[in-house]
Amino acid sequence: MSRKYFFKFVSEPKSDPVKSIVGLACAGQAISDGHDVSIFFAAAGTRLLDSDFIEALNQEMGGDSRFVSELMEKIISNATLYCSFASDKATLDHSEGDGALIVPDDKIMWSGPPGVIELSAASEVQLVY
Repeated sequence: MSRKYFFKFVSEPKSDPVKSIVGLACAGQAISDGHDVSIFFAAAGTRLLDSDFIEALNQEMGGDSRFVSELMEKIISNATLYCSFASDKATLDHSEGDGALIVPDDKIMWSGPPGVIELSAASEVQLVY
């Protein structure tokens, strides 16, 4: 039975990279299991949308690993993605729609607290990393 999962990434992935990798892996597993997955990146969690940072997380997995990149490809292709425009600007100094994120502009919805409330209310399972 498919369920609605809501993942929110808000923690600083530089402080605990493994926590971020675990969260991405759980999102990837929920997708593989056929669930409806929505993900909101806010605060320092927007760092997970930076391609250079994803490469650093790959290195965290060892050697020439592409584990995190492959998770992100799965997530980008199969989940509904949201990002806080204010958090993106504050953390990465990017602006909404400037094409600087690992996610193509047409694959992400820009929002703030109203989007988080809407997604959490509509979901059956919430996970925060």
